[in-house]
Amino acid sequence: MARHGGGRGWYGKVLGAALGVTLLAAGASVWTAQAGALGSSSPKTKVSAAPGSTVKQVAMTIVHASDKGPRGVNITIDDGPDPEWTPQVLDVLREYGVKATFCMVGTQAQAHPDLVKKVVAAGHRLCDHSVSHDTTMDKKSEAYQSREILDAERMIIEASGGVRPMYYRAPGGAFTPYSRKLAASHGMRPLGWNVDTKDFERPGTDAIVATVERELPNGPTLLFHDAGGDRSQTVEALRQVLPRLKEQGYAFGFPVR
Repeated sequence: MARHGGGRGWYGKVLGAALGVTLLAAGASVWTAQAGALGSSSPKTKVSAAPGSTVKQVAMTIVHASDKGPRGVNITIDDGPDPEWTPQVLDVLREYGVKATFCMVGTQAQAHPDLVKKVVAAGHRLCDHSVSHDTTMDKKSEAYQSREILDAERMIIEASGGVRPMYYRAPGGAFTPYSRKLAASHGMRPLGWNVDTKDFERPGTDAIVATVERELPNGPTLLFHDAGGDRSQTVEALRQVLPRLKEQGYAFGFPVR
């Protein structure tokens, strides 16, 4: 999601839960070695996939393009899963036959594995959105970035029943060269966005729809949210945007990898 300044109470709770996970992860040397997090105690260690891993490295550049070409649109949904709003978002996507990319916070995925599995079963793709949604990750050490990305990857894989996230979206766009390289080495293409709908600020359904229509010429990847507060405006905006874009000849796809 974008770097929003207010309404962070929900993330305070997430961060509190995530800190415990992150502290435990710091001592989980066996798992981090298997995951290829850091080859030694030095944060400058070359990033690589685990030996013998079947994960295919992808490009480390931040992707925006759609696999549906110049008239493609990528719907991306951040910060969930959430037991109230994710099912409603899934219902709207199913109603209009649209597949989306769900950028999941690790602690949320861990808390709601049933929803992660529902997202996968519906044909949507998964994206790693870090453990604690720290929008200042780009100011933190490489060891911290590694734990945030790889612990969330592990949580999502476990919650999904073994399905790997295909993308990594840094909270607030706080990418670094290191985090992009690390994600790419684990088969997760760094994922940006072109249209920030500002739905997190709850500006009203009409304002969200108007933002999509105004900013879609900027590029195909749209940013929505299914957690972090009341997302009823998002659900209704999707209900209006999806058929409207279809009528205009757009095709819904996934970010290229």
